[in-house]
Amino acid sequence: MRPRDLIELVRAPGALSVPGDAVAGAAAAGCLNRRTAGIAAASVCLYWAGMAANDWADRELDAVERPTRPIPSGRVGPGQALLAAGGLTATGLAIAAAAGGRRVLPTAAALAAAVWTYDLKLKNTAAGPAGMALCRGLDVLLGAAPGRVRRALRPAAVMAAHTWAVTELSRRETTGADPVLPAATMTATAGIAAASTARPEATPRTSGAASALLAGRYAFDFGRAQRAAVARPDAGTIRSAVAAGITSMPTLQGALASRSGRPLVGLAVAALAPLGRRLAKAVSPT
Repeated sequence: MRPRDLIELVRAPGALSVPGDAVAGAAAAGCLNRRTAGIAAASVCLYWAGMAANDWADRELDAVERPTRPIPSGRVGPGQALLAAGGLTATGLAIAAAAGGRRVLPTAAALAAAVWTYDLKLKNTAAGPAGMALCRGLDVLLGAAPGRVRRALRPAAVMAAHTWAVTELSRRETTGADPVLPAATMTATAGIAAASTARPEATPRTSGAASALLAGRYAFDFGRAQRAAVARPDAGTIRSAVAAGITSMPTLQGALASRSGRPLVGLAVAALAPLGRRLAKAVSPT
């Protein structure tokens, strides 16, 4: 297996959508510190594990719908993909334990279980979007685990709602959709953006301004792609909307971190979004 094939198998650039979960959760829970970097690294490993497990579970379907993917094209063997998924899961749990110990490991284990359950059981069922949303919500709570977890429930719910919308779109990546679907997810996006902004009376002015700016940028970037899908909901345009949903996650996470009183951190997280969009042109995040 060549490095390029592994990068494609795990959708490596998509991992830029992950560290912001831990940051948003930690900022809300009041525990944003050096440990957050280790927790974010654990999240990235679990994300990559989920991508590899996803392709292993979908290898027969991909042979029909996406024959150029690493496994059906023969560039990666099924056993190699499964080994990569298992190794990355173990690595993620080990890093989580080292970064946060007993306060973090249970949440990391729950996240790993949710990822594997989605890939092996829920993905192609009606419960698929809910399963993926649960994974993203747990990822935010993983960052919050060393602190006051209850305070991170709102950002976890916001990221879960966004993930639900992206997952609903992704289920039509190869077939196209009725325009009602992207219209519905675009409406949800507006609500998600509103939920990620700070109440002016509850935070410093700079936090409120940063959260509003980033929430607006998130709604614009993801909303523009969804509007295109409403106008022409074919498979290619739906895939573009899904990619936009993934690459806009850092902007949404930045809005949430700003909402929790960490505007400079939020802007730093959001800076990953343009990089993610550039890398997505080389390796598809979907």
